[in-house]
Amino acid sequence: MTALVSPVTDLLNSQSIPFTVIEIPLSEDKKPIRNLEELLQSQGLDPKSVVRSVLFRTGSEQFIMLAVAGGGRADWAILRNHLNERKLRMAEYDEVPEATGYIVGAVPPIALPAELKVLVDNSVKDFETVVIGSGVLGYALALKGTDLLRVLGDAEQGNFSKA
Repeated sequence: MTALVSPVTDLLNSQSIPFTVIEIPLSEDKKPIRNLEELLQSQGLDPKSVVRSVLFRTGSEQFIMLAVAGGGRADWAILRNHLNERKLRMAEYDEVPEATGYIVGAVPPIALPAELKVLVDNSVKDFETVVIGSGVLGYALALKGTDLLRVLGDAEQGNFSKA
């Protein structure tokens, strides 16, 4: 097992939450492999159990993180309504590290700056084990979905996506 240290693993360890490190081979240009589904299946994990951390920027210039599993897509109308924002867009590539402290491809839904609002889609509850970004490119973490929800305790939960 790979010893991985990041703000994410530190947070999980501090709360005595068990997790497994998944090494994701990087291509020559340092991008995660595209066949992550095959890699996860080979390790006995459901490819749909990946919790994507999707960053948005509102018209009032706030960043919002949506944690969504199962391949669901953000429902823009629901998000705008929930946030009481008329304008909402995906964050630009270079805004992601600025807002989260992590690079694209490694962003977790936890261990984020305190001012970053996190919304958790109910799809996260559909999986016993979930896979999240580790904060370090080339690695992901598998943990119980209930443990992730416990760490995300004060994040708003709801139906923010469509299949």
